[in-house]
Amino acid sequence: MLFPAFRFLGFFYLQKMNLNLANCIVFFDLETTGVNISKDRIVEISVLKVHPNGKEEQRTIRVNPEMPIPKEASEVHGIYDEDVKECPTFKEIAKELARFMEGCDLGGYNSNRFDVPLLAEEFLRVGVDFDMRKRKFVDVQTIFHKMEQRTLSAAYRFYCDKCLEDAHSAAADTTATYEVLKAQLERYGDKLENNIEFLSKFSTQNNTVDFAGFIVYNEKGEEVFNFGKNKGVPVEKVLKEQPGYFSWIINSEFPLYTKKVLTEIKLRGTGMLK
Repeated sequence: MLFPAFRFLGFFYLQKMNLNLANCIVFFDLETTGVNISKDRIVEISVLKVHPNGKEEQRTIRVNPEMPIPKEASEVHGIYDEDVKECPTFKEIAKELARFMEGCDLGGYNSNRFDVPLLAEEFLRVGVDFDMRKRKFVDVQTIFHKMEQRTLSAAYRFYCDKCLEDAHSAAADTTATYEVLKAQLERYGDKLENNIEFLSKFSTQNNTVDFAGFIVYNEKGEEVFNFGKNKGVPVEKVLKEQPGYFSWIINSEFPLYTKKVLTEIKLRGTGMLK
């Protein structure tokens, strides 16, 4: 039986249609000590493995994160230090978890931005080889955002409760855009800062190389740094002209996967990795 410490939660049935699968897919979700990918740890992981023949297996296990769980995190997921003190560490379950997920694609909700990079960190931290680049990732949140109407007319109706007359005329669209932004600031005042620098960063999406977004692809498809003094500068150029920058990142509290990607780019530049 997989993971003796798991609580069996029963099967999950898709109500509308079965997935057309060539490989197994594992949907998973993490509860953690926080949202810092390089520092925080898993306190609970739930996995739902769906086989091409329709068979489904779901398990959930709590994990001792080997660090205190901040109160604000516990208030979100309801898991406290006392609840996990006798639970296995991630190191103790990592190899069997990797075997369970071997050869599977991965799915989740907002998983590409959080769950996938944090899980990759945990595997790297305990020395278990689980190459994320061999997987296909399905982020249900992204599908939701792309498939549900996200036009200005829909936003105007949702945030301002108004019908956008003369949609797609420049004057009407610019006025509606301004009103929607003000309505968003009012609605999400506890999450949005009312300054352009914050809003600019908040509304920007990048094609990330390292999951966490410290290295992204630019419009030319080049790997560039996405932070600090070298933001926007090709990684290979920085490594060649500023050799100390590599050492600084490797010895700082960046995610392990970011360091792994950076090392591969460096080795590729020296011809040691092809």
